[in-house]
Amino acid sequence: MSAAQGKAAGPFRQPKAVWAVAFACVISFMGIGLVDPILPALAQSLHASPSQVSLLFSSYLIVTAVAMLFAGWVSSRIGAKRTLVLGLTIIVVFAALAGSAGSVDGIVGFRAGWGLGNALFIATSLAVIVGSASGGFGGAIILYETALGLGIAVGPLLGGELGAISWRGPFFGVSVLMAVALLATLFLVPSLPRPTRRSSPIAPLRALRHRGLLTMGIMALLYNWGFFTMLGYAPYPMELDAHRLGLVFTGWGLLVAAFSVFFAPRLQARFGTAPVLYANLIGLGAVMAVVAAGVDTPAVVIVAVIVSGAFIGVNNTLTTQAVMLVSPVERPVASSAYGFLRFIGGGLAPYVAGKLADAAGLSVPFYLGAGTFLLAVPVLACGHRLLRRAEQRISDSEPVAPSLTPVGVRAVAGPPPVIVAVGAHEGAAAIVDAAALLAEDSASPLEVVHVRRTAVVEEQAVDTETEEGARAAVTAHLDRLAAHGIAATGQILTSVGDHAAAGRVLARHAADVRARTVAIGRSPRGAVVQFADGSLTTALTHAAECTVVLVAPDSTPRRLTTASLAELRDSAA
Repeated sequence: MSAAQGKAAGPFRQPKAVWAVAFACVISFMGIGLVDPILPALAQSLHASPSQVSLLFSSYLIVTAVAMLFAGWVSSRIGAKRTLVLGLTIIVVFAALAGSAGSVDGIVGFRAGWGLGNALFIATSLAVIVGSASGGFGGAIILYETALGLGIAVGPLLGGELGAISWRGPFFGVSVLMAVALLATLFLVPSLPRPTRRSSPIAPLRALRHRGLLTMGIMALLYNWGFFTMLGYAPYPMELDAHRLGLVFTGWGLLVAAFSVFFAPRLQARFGTAPVLYANLIGLGAVMAVVAAGVDTPAVVIVAVIVSGAFIGVNNTLTTQAVMLVSPVERPVASSAYGFLRFIGGGLAPYVAGKLADAAGLSVPFYLGAGTFLLAVPVLACGHRLLRRAEQRISDSEPVAPSLTPVGVRAVAGPPPVIVAVGAHEGAAAIVDAAALLAEDSASPLEVVHVRRTAVVEEQAVDTETEEGARAAVTAHLDRLAAHGIAATGQILTSVGDHAAAGRVLARHAADVRARTVAIGRSPRGAVVQFADGSLTTALTHAAECTVVLVAPDSTPRRLTTASLAELRDSAA
């Protein structure tokens, strides 16, 4: 029936443009932990105190925070690609200047310029990857998440290896790698259309008038205060050389990446956003208190820092999810406002920690960090009702994502339909056609549900597909089916980040229309992700009252149950 009878594109079958930006993302995310292994060496080589060296974080993060307010405004005027190129160029120049500096003050100043480039880059990189993707937006997001994980994990390792040669090594290394990414971006990334509506540079600040966004932003500020206190000061009591510090923070980064990408969605699906955040913040407070109490015992500090990576990974993901749920403004504006408060907290913390350490001892900044983690709990409680109400609207299918929007002719009362759920990827037409055969065999009408989602990664949120694009995709399915004499109706399922919530909404919709069967195909995100706890497929299978089947061209539909999901997970692993 369709020409697209091949397999769905895998998550890593993307154009060169996507790979170019993903490579740049890896290098950019390396900057989070790149300088940690060289902090003690920097202090010793430049005859500086830890509080002076801590300003490397402060200047970088504060400038990033302020620039986040204007990054969207810049991108809306010169376009995403030019903004990306401008950000990369600034990083290349200022990273090289930081490596050639002869004083701490010089490095601090050049790190500030680096922060400007970083803000321009991170504000547009996810949007460029999504805009340049083919073979499935889901695959592009997986690639971005992979870049995030690799950067966080590899950054400290690279910093440690290069730092063992010279403290200048990590700075020159980033400059060279980013120069490669810059050239790849210039020649491989196509020019992307500018937004039809230009954003205002003060829109993010105006957005903070909304109670929910402000509350979640303050919580993020307090969380990042503790986070960057640990990141900026934990290397000193460990008493390790640059190489071993790199290994410690690589272990930390691996846990951050794993818990951010794989475990956070499962915990959220099982317990809800707010309960997980409460437990997570309390856990971080306890870990930080252990660091403070054991500051004179390097082994205690090392273990506690590595363990903290699990809590930080969960918190990074779910805090952004919470912001997107309660925010009443456009998602890019909400991301900028949230990023501003988040980075401000991260920038101020190392400076204050340095002053406290000089005046009262190294344990005091860590006790303060533990206090900020715990203080974030009552702040979150102030917005708990808003967050719970937002999640309740999701579960009740009100017009807050996930939501269903009809496309074309509305369904009329008749026999129970077969519903097929597909996303925007190359194999979608083949999945719809396989479901059409299933509907034909059971003499049932067919309903096509196109899943359109907002990707949430770290502080970034971006629509993986425009509403017009989703509507056009559904219309194309309906027209192709009609050309073969198959009557069908269409829906768009819009979802923000939480795949499990979208699965439950689809299950309730199937119950409302008394569907005979819900059919889904193989996801371009891969079997491990598709059949994991917290995925749309798993949530749909558990919540649906009707039969759920996995369909593929020229294959017998496979019924999905708790047992078959376990078999599919095991075989994928």
